[in-house]
Amino acid sequence: MSMDDIKNNEDFQYIKERVKERPINRKKLMRRTIITALMAVIFGVLACFTFLVLEPVFTNLLHPEQEANLVVIPEDTDEILPEDMKLEEEAQTTIKVIEKNTSINPVKIYEQQYEQIYEVAQLSLKSIVTLTSAKQDTDWFDNEYESKGTSTALYVANNGKEFLFLAYTDKIVNAENITVTFYDGTTSKGVIKQSDANTGLSIVSVLRDDVPLPTKNNVNPATLANSKVSNILASPVIAIGRPYGNTESVAYGILASKSGSANLQDQNYQILTTDIYGSRYANGVIVNIRGEVLGIIDQKYSSEECPNLITALGISDLKRTIERMSNDKEQACLGIIGTDVNDEINESLGVPKGAFVTNIVIGSPAMNAGIQSGDIIVKIDKTEILSYSGLTNCLNMYTPDTTVNVSLKRQSGDSYQDMDVEVTLRKAE
Repeated sequence: MSMDDIKNNEDFQYIKERVKERPINRKKLMRRTIITALMAVIFGVLACFTFLVLEPVFTNLLHPEQEANLVVIPEDTDEILPEDMKLEEEAQTTIKVIEKNTSINPVKIYEQQYEQIYEVAQLSLKSIVTLTSAKQDTDWFDNEYESKGTSTALYVANNGKEFLFLAYTDKIVNAENITVTFYDGTTSKGVIKQSDANTGLSIVSVLRDDVPLPTKNNVNPATLANSKVSNILASPVIAIGRPYGNTESVAYGILASKSGSANLQDQNYQILTTDIYGSRYANGVIVNIRGEVLGIIDQKYSSEECPNLITALGISDLKRTIERMSNDKEQACLGIIGTDVNDEINESLGVPKGAFVTNIVIGSPAMNAGIQSGDIIVKIDKTEILSYSGLTNCLNMYTPDTTVNVSLKRQSGDSYQDMDVEVTLRKAE
């Protein structure tokens, strides 16, 4: 570098470059911030919406929800089953052996029999659960407290998705929550699935997934017996549940009567009376010595002369009701009270077979359609009605608000006149 160049550099050393920052455009910055925030909100909303829409799809693909199966309870007949005949023959054989063999200690036999009956009762109790209903109440000083009530329920069905229990509605209807306690002490949450206004019974459901595995594997629905057969009269029975008003009480006796009847709206129910002295507030079930359920204890049907004898509704007449409620179907109401036309009346008096109407419920669909006491219902739509129970079974096929054609016979002098009326069924109340 020459001297001239050095000199020139020294001359320009006082010149310095300074970069000035561009001033901030606050409006533009604010606009960009708002746009970014809006985009974030939109993205969040879209993400939530996508999750809500697709989450059930992926959950069902990975963990498909168990569909509820249709609950079907076989119908009963008046025939004596082979196992019932065998049981009766075995009992007669045992009595003859004791009579012939004087070396047998009758007291020992008596003790063994009661030990065996107790074993049956213990096994049957696995189908009984305790329901604890709780709700919030207010006392006189506006202080809130939780009131609880307990009752029993019978495990009647498993539809693959839920365990289903038969209970009395008045014990649980106003409950804010229902706790189901199984025989082994485990608990689950229960909800009312469906109710029956006629009997005052309800089905309480518990999700299978809410029941611990050991309990789930060790409980089975109760076996429902045939309460219509003739040979059950005077047979040994066990009352389990709360026959004395306290939990898990057990009582033994015999079936003293099975001829009573509760004539209710659109249905007649068999009344079973035992010789077991129990509580006026008893609930639970009576079972035979095989542990099969014969009836649901209901003390309001006990006689005035013997109010403390354990009384039950026969299970055979309840099976259609249990099946309907288990499948979450509402009860369709016609609104009549009636009876059968038996063979003797049919032959001697010439009364046509069908459902004989003895009374009409005030304000019912039957009354609105013009059906009267003394009419005989012989057909609903295309279903022929030969008995009052046939009418009940037919109504179970319909749902409320369905219009049906009812064919009936009305007496006119010495003959019967054919009539057809349209009836719009409603929900039973």
